[in-house]
Amino acid sequence: MPAWLDAALDYIPRWLEFQVRLHEQPGCVIAVAYRGELVHEQAFGPLTPRHRFRVASHSKSFTAAGIMKLVERGQLRIKDPVGRHVRGLHRALAGATLAELLGHRAGVVRDGPDAGQFVDRRPFVSAEELRAQLKNPPILARKRRFKYSNHGYALLGLVIEAVTGEPYRDWIAREIIGAAGLRETTPDMPRGKRVLFTPGHTAKLPAGRRVIPGDFDTHAIAPAGGFVATAADLVRFYAQLDPAARNSFLSVASRRAMTRGRWRDPHSSIERYYGLGVMSGRVRGIAWFGHSGGLQGYITRTAVMPREEVAISVLTNSIDGLAHPWIEGAIHVIRVFAQRGAASRGLRAWRGRWWTIWNAIDLVPAGDRVLAAWPAQFLPLLDAAEIRAGRIVLAGGYASHGEPARLKRDELWLGGTRFVREQSLAREMRLRYRAAS
Repeated sequence: MPAWLDAALDYIPRWLEFQVRLHEQPGCVIAVAYRGELVHEQAFGPLTPRHRFRVASHSKSFTAAGIMKLVERGQLRIKDPVGRHVRGLHRALAGATLAELLGHRAGVVRDGPDAGQFVDRRPFVSAEELRAQLKNPPILARKRRFKYSNHGYALLGLVIEAVTGEPYRDWIAREIIGAAGLRETTPDMPRGKRVLFTPGHTAKLPAGRRVIPGDFDTHAIAPAGGFVATAADLVRFYAQLDPAARNSFLSVASRRAMTRGRWRDPHSSIERYYGLGVMSGRVRGIAWFGHSGGLQGYITRTAVMPREEVAISVLTNSIDGLAHPWIEGAIHVIRVFAQRGAASRGLRAWRGRWWTIWNAIDLVPAGDRVLAAWPAQFLPLLDAAEIRAGRIVLAGGYASHGEPARLKRDELWLGGTRFVREQSLAREMRLRYRAAS
């Protein structure tokens, strides 16, 4: 692992720990891989890295990989109409191609006539219910626009079953999960063995946090959202989807087809694209691909940074989980260190968290300067002040640009502002102010 990545991974967990406390989240797990090898994993809250989460729509990447594997073997063609493999569909749906289903371009209903399965008001649909609902016409004509569809991916699960002659769960576990070398991933809730499983949680409003068990079976929706996995397994899997990966269970051509951004959400201010079972985009100019997932009680996201050869997964176990801003913050930190490098030896003492009544700042040495990061922000290094040779050499116009910086054992001075350690400030505040009622 390069020194710059080691330095980035020294700061990211410290920042995440602050974020978990600040936002009163029940838990979080992060994993990072470099060139396909796990280099960091850490849990926050009452969790361990071995805890498995419902990773929801990450499942689509596994299903898409399954379709591509069958294409490689000559058992499918990407331009096959789905009706060639699954009977009983509405005529307009039967003409949709596998590529259109993989890219959410077939106009299929998102979740059927009753999406109560995603709010715990009904069980997830069975294969029989799914087939009955797919007799209805698509919502839109084919190729009209990007339209996300869980039912469309459930239909791809039926394609895999029809072509292989096996249950989706059994085939995908052997040919994709097993082929990728994953040991902590299942297509739905694990059966017949005890594992560390993470319950989900509601948001704090309107009734305070409540535990969502999350141990249901997603039945026919498993190919779209049923998978259960650890963060470590997810970074191993998505790293193998990089066309430049040295080791993978898929051909380079399949990986290129999956990860190439094809279709943009036409009604979104965020520039994000969808390929074949894989999302892609940019975070402040930094290219990434991967997927996210949301199921009652869980928000999760995984991203690969191809240029940096880094894969990151952030899993949260609450319905208001902050996996999206946290992973984008981690991406930004990694990019900053990739550009600046690890800290010069003389700056390593300039490290740690300091407080005033207004805020906390983190001293983060990188390259030949010390960055004054804001751990309360989702992009903690964005617009960070820079310190060099005892002076603030770069800061915003409203900050203390050009003023001295002094670090002692128990205090930090930036210009005329004195920062202290957290416990010291907490003690001072308890003495000065009475508790709020």
